[in-house]
Amino acid sequence: MLNYLVIIFVSYLIGSFPTAIIAGKLLKGIDIRDYGSGNAGGTNVFRVLGKSAGIFVMAFDILKGALATFYISQIVFSEVSVALVYLQIIAGIAAIAGHIWTIFAGFKGGKGVGTAAGMLLVLYPVAILICFILFLIIVFTTKYVSLGSITAAVCLPVILFVLQQFFAKPTEPVLMSLALFIAVLIVFTHRSNIQRLMNGTENKIGSKST
Repeated sequence: MLNYLVIIFVSYLIGSFPTAIIAGKLLKGIDIRDYGSGNAGGTNVFRVLGKSAGIFVMAFDILKGALATFYISQIVFSEVSVALVYLQIIAGIAAIAGHIWTIFAGFKGGKGVGTAAGMLLVLYPVAILICFILFLIIVFTTKYVSLGSITAAVCLPVILFVLQQFFAKPTEPVLMSLALFIAVLIVFTHRSNIQRLMNGTENKIGSKST
């Protein structure tokens, strides 16, 4: 049990590193959560602090998820009797939780998309590449990053099913369940964005932040 707690705790701390909040403090002396959409994530940093800062924060958030899933999960792998994939899932989810509910900023962080992408990149590299292409298509055609994120997350289980049925790329049941869970989680963390999309008030790329 202690081994699992170590993985969860370390992965949560990695995910909790408040990249967007630190970027706001260092670059403009602001709390990024008080500007733009109020979200402590790469998209809002892009909108409020500029392209370079946004790309850096997005990349770092992806790295957090990938690092926890790929590396932290293996710290005690030789000391436990479960398959590595289960430890990777535990580590990845802990990192995502840390990003969304960061201990370093009053448990108010980002929406978890970047960190989830890092986790999923380790677990489903081919499917995530397809999801990323879909994300880009949605964002470039609609200018809504939130819509691209939601669409990519919801399509992940579908893509895995198609790859399994038609391209002989089987997915373990636990990984299919994880993909469904991630899709539900991303929709949940974007519930305010969904409401704004329905109301026609969601911010587009290039729109002036408030």
